[in-house]
Amino acid sequence: MGRVYSLDAAMPELPEVETVMRGLQMRLEGRRLVRAAANRPDMRWPLPVALVDTLVGARVTGFRRRGKYILMRLDNGWSVLLHLGMSGRMVLGPAGRNAITLHEHLEMETDDGWRVGFVDPRRFGSVDLVETAREDAHRLLAGIGPEPLDDAFTVPVLEAALSGKKTPIKAALLDQKVVAGLGNIYVCESLFRAGISPLRQAYTVPGARGRRLLPAIKATLTEAIAAGGSTLRDYVQPGGELGYFQQAWKVYGREGEPCPGCPGEPACSGVRRIVQSGRSTFYCPRTQK
Repeated sequence: MGRVYSLDAAMPELPEVETVMRGLQMRLEGRRLVRAAANRPDMRWPLPVALVDTLVGARVTGFRRRGKYILMRLDNGWSVLLHLGMSGRMVLGPAGRNAITLHEHLEMETDDGWRVGFVDPRRFGSVDLVETAREDAHRLLAGIGPEPLDDAFTVPVLEAALSGKKTPIKAALLDQKVVAGLGNIYVCESLFRAGISPLRQAYTVPGARGRRLLPAIKATLTEAIAAGGSTLRDYVQPGGELGYFQQAWKVYGREGEPCPGCPGEPACSGVRRIVQSGRSTFYCPRTQK
């Protein structure tokens, strides 16, 4: 069976989730679900009692991503909310296998012979139902910040969210109430692109730095989505191809390597790694202020 998504030891961020959603959309949108099975009663939280009954017979009308969550919309007025968690991945292939994939907790089959499974060894992922008309009121989505690639996410919006925040800008950008979907990798990359130190207090960023940061976030995410997403180990796309954006990382995972922003400069000590809130941060102390 061809895998849609595989993740090991890294929380999927916006580009990975977007790529997974597009892979599901390619195979499921417009198709009717003829079979579904929940192979355990819970993941991170209990699965909805009505989940299987809601899925079987419904037609998939569309998909939406909100932050790191995927919403699969059905023609019966319900949406299935999917969160991959730490170790979740979707598997996709022809129906008719005799055995499910190990740790496959939810499976669905379409009227044109395709099968989708939600595999999650650590069970940090989740599946829930929400009325499509009330998606944004779901407890996991209510209060999430703006989508970073939306036109509505502007410099004034970002600066208003950062104003008065006496916390490092790295931590502020990881706050899903400030901006949706950003994670450790892409915050590091965006801050490098913008020339902003991850140690800088968030409230000092509005102004010239804020005007650099917003386009840096948008460009980093756009390039990562175009490349198919990236994770620390074995991310793969719907067709089985690896996500290669990690080859374009400027600082993430490059501790001690020359900073690409100041090649050949003897004053550059290379990319530095520090720990912030228990997570690795990579940056160039010379170019990021």
